[in-house]
Amino acid sequence: MTTKKIMLVCSAGMSTSLLVKKMQESAVAIGEEVSIFATSASDAQNKLDSEHPNILMLGPQVKYLLSDFQRRLTIPVEVINMQDYGLMNGKNVLTQALKDIG
Repeated sequence: MTTKKIMLVCSAGMSTSLLVKKMQESAVAIGEEVSIFATSASDAQNKLDSEHPNILMLGPQVKYLLSDFQRRLTIPVEVINMQDYGLMNGKNVLTQALKDIG
């Protein structure tokens, strides 16, 4: 089974690092092999080129980038649900990512 890579993007890469931790905990709990990492909007293209994620998830504060990424990428690009983001609900965000990856 190949590891699914989930990339989160926010303004500075800080607020999503806690969410990454919560998502990783949820993945372990359900036995899902995933690699989850966060980066800043300014470094997103570098990470896309080097990491080749299966999905790109945008923090609500950078949702304005959605159409640009969707136009350029062939992977799913989603905006993280604002409530899940605010509550740092890693389980819900992970579930959404895995559903979108398919």
